[in-house]
Amino acid sequence: MKTKKYLAVIMAGFIFLVSMHSCSKSNTTQPPAGGNAKTIDISGMAFPASTTVAKGTSVTWHNSDAFAHTVTSDDGTSFNSGNLAGKGSFTYVANTAGTFAYHCNIHAGMTGSLVVTP
Repeated sequence: MKTKKYLAVIMAGFIFLVSMHSCSKSNTTQPPAGGNAKTIDISGMAFPASTTVAKGTSVTWHNSDAFAHTVTSDDGTSFNSGNLAGKGSFTYVANTAGTFAYHCNIHAGMTGSLVVTP
């Protein structure tokens, strides 16, 4: 009988820890020392149409919505936040110049572009 109680307590604790980890996940990359920083707000199921930054800028997308989005480059390789929980953030250091179209994998109508100047 005691074994079942201990097992129930352990399982409840495990479920709690897993749920807290997935709810508070924040995908980040450390910005370069002394580099520029730019925050892009995800709000109202939308990204800004276009954001321009200098090469080396630390770009952070902040999800102001209460539900998950992704920040996924259209080329599929430049950057991908994975599921970004509501109120979470994702940071990408823009080390390559160019124009990077991106979208939300969850909400097809959400698109934007990141322009990185040399």
